[in-house]
Amino acid sequence: MGKLMSKKVILICGATGFVGRNMLEYFGKNSHYKIRAVYNTRKPYDTSHLLSEIEWINADLRDPNQVKQAVTGVDYIIQAAATTSGAKDIVTKPYIHVTDNAVMNSLLLRFAYHANIKHFIFFSCTVMYQSSDEALTEKDWDETSPLHPRYFGVGYTKIYIEKMLEFFSNISEMKTTAIRHSNIYGPYDKYDFDRSHVFGATISKVLLADKEVNVWGTGEEERDLLHVDDLCSFVEKALENQKKDYALYNCGLGDKISIRKLVELIINKSGKNLTIKHDLSQPTIKTSLFLDNSLAEKELDWSPTIDLDQGVENTINWWRQNIDKKSLKVKKV
Repeated sequence: MGKLMSKKVILICGATGFVGRNMLEYFGKNSHYKIRAVYNTRKPYDTSHLLSEIEWINADLRDPNQVKQAVTGVDYIIQAAATTSGAKDIVTKPYIHVTDNAVMNSLLLRFAYHANIKHFIFFSCTVMYQSSDEALTEKDWDETSPLHPRYFGVGYTKIYIEKMLEFFSNISEMKTTAIRHSNIYGPYDKYDFDRSHVFGATISKVLLADKEVNVWGTGEEERDLLHVDDLCSFVEKALENQKKDYALYNCGLGDKISIRKLVELIINKSGKNLTIKHDLSQPTIKTSLFLDNSLAEKELDWSPTIDLDQGVENTINWWRQNIDKKSLKVKKV
C-alpha cells in the first residue's frame, strides 16, 4: 500500500460514519499503520478482521479538552466527522450543517497545530460550484457569484474551513488537504429514507419496490457520483504524494448522470421490472455538476478506477447482503 512504510498513527474522526468507516476499513488493512478511531454517539464495531492496531476512543469533537486528548500523539488526521443529512434537511433545516461543523473543525485544526500533526485531511464539498454543462476545475468557483440559496450555509462553512486549512499550513509545518469531492456512495452509506442522500435512498427504493419507484422532483438534476473506495485511495495518494503545504483538489468520477438515468441504471442492475413515478411536491435542486480531476492526476497520480456500472452493481450486492430490509440499517453480526 504505497510508500508510507514506517508505523504511523492515523486519527480517523467519525470512524463509525459512512466515510470514516470506509477509511478505517481501507487503512486498517495495512499493518504499518496504527489507527485511533474516534466515535461519538454511534458505537464501535468489531475490527478484529483488520491488520492495523485499532484504538477506539469516544470523543465529542465540540469539546476542546476531548479534541486535545484525541489528537495527542497522532501523525495524520483524516477528518470525516460531520453533521450531515440529505436533501430534505438541506431544504427544511439548513442551519444543521453550519454550527457544529464550524466548531469541531476549528478546534481540530487548533489542537492539530499544537500537537505538530504532519498532515490534516478534510472532506469539503462541491456545492460552492455553479451549475455547469462542462467539467469544473478547482479554479472555476467564482467568489462573486452567489451560492444556490439552499446551499448557502453549508457551502460557506466549507469554504471557511478550507481557508482555515490554508491558514494553519502557512503558520506551521503541517500539510493540509481540502478535498472537494463529488457525491460519494458505497458500503455503509445511509440507506434509510429520513437521512439518506439520493443514491442511498434510490438503492433502497428500488430494492424494496414491487411495481414502481417514486422519485422526488423531476429527475433532471445531474450529478457526479464517486465510489467511496476511490475516495479512500485519493486520501492515501494525498498522504504519499502531496508536495504543497496546502492543497485543494477536486475528487470525482469526472462524468455526470441525471437522477432519472441513475434510477433507470439501478433498476436495470437490480434485475427488477419497475416503473418510475415522479413526486413533484418534493424538493428538487436543479443543477448540473461534474468535476475535472486533472490537478489530482498531475500532482497526486490519482484517478478513479470504479465506473458507475461497476459501482452500482457492487453496491446493490452489498446492500442485499448487509442491510436489514425493515430498519434499512446494517445487520448486526
